[in-house]
Amino acid sequence: MKKKLKFIVPIPILLVVVAAAYMFLLAPKKALAKPPKVDGTLVQLAPEFIINLAGGHYGKLTMALLLSKPPVAAASATAAVVLPEDSVIRSVITDQLTGHDPSELTGRASRHDLLARLLKTLKASTDEPITKVLITDLAVQ
Repeated sequence: MKKKLKFIVPIPILLVVVAAAYMFLLAPKKALAKPPKVDGTLVQLAPEFIINLAGGHYGKLTMALLLSKPPVAAASATAAVVLPEDSVIRSVITDQLTGHDPSELTGRASRHDLLARLLKTLKASTDEPITKVLITDLAVQ
């Protein structure tokens, strides 16, 4: 009888060890959720901007802001979202973009530099939680 017990007792222990090894080492891991590519709330600034550029040119821009916190909801569901400091934001954008050479808006690298400077100025001039400035449509004439 003792010989049979020596053989039977290790079997449950071995099964527990194998099950634990499978659960912790070999079982497929749950996929981690990917972080969102756009983290925040996008707010379209309406209407579009008409900007006087250098050399008698002008630009027509539609812009959006990425906010870290969602803005206060509009009074009706169909109304567009208007930021509390919308007028200041529009003034800063118009002031910063007026008079630039058209190539600064059409060239990718110079446009990204211009948007970075614009973001810095907007953060300094407003209390809105702006994390990114986007040009969604652009026409230069």
